[in-house]
Amino acid sequence: MRLHRHHTHCDCHAPSRRAFLARAGAAPLLLTPIAALLAACGRGEGWPQGMAAIHWDRDVCTGCGMVISDRRFAVEVRGGPRDAVFKFDDIGCFLAWRVSAERENPWLVAPGGARLWVADSSSDKAAVRWLDPRTARYVPQQSPMGYGFAALPPGGEGIDFEEMSRKALAQGMPGMHGMPAMQDMNGGHGMSGAHPAHDAAKETQ
Repeated sequence: MRLHRHHTHCDCHAPSRRAFLARAGAAPLLLTPIAALLAACGRGEGWPQGMAAIHWDRDVCTGCGMVISDRRFAVEVRGGPRDAVFKFDDIGCFLAWRVSAERENPWLVAPGGARLWVADSSSDKAAVRWLDPRTARYVPQQSPMGYGFAALPPGGEGIDFEEMSRKALAQGMPGMHGMPAMQDMNGGHGMSGAHPAHDAAKETQ
């Protein structure tokens, strides 16, 4: 007499597996809002394409060595064979630095050699708009290092980049808020011993 074995299928773990698969399928949907929030945080400052982030109250000006705090006057330059980044707290600091640095770094003045950004001084502090310094307009305004110019969008009031550059460079480095000129404070080497013409190989990311 042959005995027939009856195989019974145990489905005791099926609910757990189904629940696991359901949760796994829902996971991407649950993570999506979090990922979107993180992405939004990354875009919060609204940096233009190609511009390195400026870490406010931490990054220092390439020209004078002061911490970059006032968003209304910040400037950034990027370019050269090493794609170097230089940050400034005042358009005048950038101009003075460029005069000394351009001989060894011709890309600074070559057509298309440098990407430049200057803060629109009329923009909101929480969402700074960035302009091309070469097409922006400039109006007299107390600036961090006393060069006395603030940038505004093209087509408005003020003077152009070339005229502003001549006026800013003509007065030299005036110092900050009535303080003695920074060359005099540090034997001609700027605040904290920083020379206004930093080696262009030094990158500030």
